Amino acid sequence: MRLLMICKDVNYRNFLSKKLSSATVDCLQCDNLDAALGQLKQNNFDGVICCLPLCDQSCPFSILADLQNAAINTGIIFIADQLEVHLAMSLMRQGAFCCFNRPFPLEKLQEVIQKLKKEAPAIDESRKTSVAENRVNIAPAKHVIGNSKEALKMYRQIELVGPTNFNVIIYGETGTGKESVAYMLANAGDQGNKERNIAVDCGCLSKELALSELFGHEKGSFTGAVGQKTGAFELANNGTLFLDEIGNLDYEVQGYLLRAIQEKKIRRVGGTQEIAIQTRIIVASNENLAEAVQKGTFREDLYHRLNEFEIVVPPLRARATDLPLFIDYFINETNKELGKQVLSPDTEALLMLQCYNWPGNIRELRNIIRRACLLCRDGQALKSEHLPVKILNYMNERKLNFSTGVELPVPVTPVKAREVTLNKIKEILRMVNYNKTKAARLLGIDRKTLYNRLKSISFPGNNHRRGTYADC
Repeated sequence: MRLLMICKDVNYRNFLSKKLSSATVDCLQCDNLDAALGQLKQNNFDGVICCLPLCDQSCPFSILADLQNAAINTGIIFIADQLEVHLAMSLMRQGAFCCFNRPFPLEKLQEVIQKLKKEAPAIDESRKTSVAENRVNIAPAKHVIGNSKEALKMYRQIELVGPTNFNVIIYGETGTGKESVAYMLANAGDQGNKERNIAVDCGCLSKELALSELFGHEKGSFTGAVGQKTGAFELANNGTLFLDEIGNLDYEVQGYLLRAIQEKKIRRVGGTQEIAIQTRIIVASNENLAEAVQKGTFREDLYHRLNEFEIVVPPLRARATDLPLFIDYFINETNKELGKQVLSPDTEALLMLQCYNWPGNIRELRNIIRRACLLCRDGQALKSEHLPVKILNYMNERKLNFSTGVELPVPVTPVKAREVTLNKIKEILRMVNYNKTKAARLLGIDRKTLYNRLKSISFPGNNHRRGTYADC
């Protein structure tokens, strides 16, 4: 049996390799992901042990995707210091064989390796089957990652309701990843990957088209119906039907949908036979359906049928600590597409990305990172010059300090310079780390006026001489 171990800590790498190596187990070591991917392309391994974190990659989901692409038949084991339970479960749902949190009994790892050796062929067949079954289904949850407080709350809700058969309403702004949440819900539990999970975008369906898409139609039932069509409910039988932008569904069609959910039966357009279905319903909306009920645009009875559980996907601006994870993921994704090695953003570019309000959420971030990677030279870090003008304009409009990210007061105009108090000057100087050029600009006065006013201010480092404060 051949194992590949990826670990940046040489001492821990050597320790594990020594303990695992035997007459029947050969363990090859790598200290980074790129070297490991090269080995996987050149040689066959029965398993990969990946110790987190890695220097060249911080996102475990990206690491897993890279390893799976390089080694289709290989089981992947993760070892980490502090891997949250929901992340471990998500990794295993997406194909990881096992996850360990240090410290752990070495015997457990040895047992898993022996189990891996026996089950390796089955893992490969399972992965092939899963891909075949879901090729027209709900998109994989690539973008739902993060460790922020808001994200953890969402993961806990997904873990709670996912294995059940509850209907779920997912709320969230455009681009937050509602379909990814639906994917995680549909594939939670032991039977999740065996079910058929179908997605329908209700936002672009007319009344006639919606009936055909949801329930199917018989040949000749209307002009253009040249053959029989199977609807989404039948395709998702014994699985999950995800209805995106449910609030846009025609009011009359909502009645047909309600009946299908209540009776667990459907009838194709133009047909007479009732077809029994067992389908879990997950819907998504960027508007509050309770408010839509009050407005009379959404059926109250349907709302209560769907509202067995609610999950709110937080906007990107509410989970700022997750931003670097998303950025790294999209950079790696684009690097593969373009065949480049663009590096993570430098300090200034990262600050600009963190300060932006992201009205388009994760979808907008992905587009901006892809564009920036295209503009950036191979082997260089993303810089502010690679970002769209709207991000720089947002920084300027909000008067954000690039060095600290602190929102600064709106500068006064030069005609009101005499009204600038000494306390205000002290406040601005502290914010800009005593950079008099920036301070003068923010105060709306010229540097000469600022020098004259500084003579009456006492604080550490002020010796009343020109050039005392930073000019850069």
